[in-house]
Amino acid sequence: MTMDKQFDQFRASLLYCNKCGRAMPVRERLLLVLPDGELYDYLCQGCGSSLGSKTERATGPKVSPAKMQSPPPGQQRRAPKRKR
Repeated sequence: MTMDKQFDQFRASLLYCNKCGRAMPVRERLLLVLPDGELYDYLCQGCGSSLGSKTERATGPKVSPAKMQSPPPGQQRRAPKRKR
């Protein structure tokens, strides 16, 4: 196993928070979905401060911006009906 493939993605569980004055557990929040990946923000679970961010690059096929646009008026997407 090569060193560059050994660690593909990291997920932080603790990061240092200046407000709390110690390493705190963090929550990952999705900020943006970009054409080449997703941007995440790490939030302190103690005070809610932003402690950092990461961009996770997409590994699958790229979606063109034309496919991400809304459907034309009159052809709106509808959520599937829930079964009761």
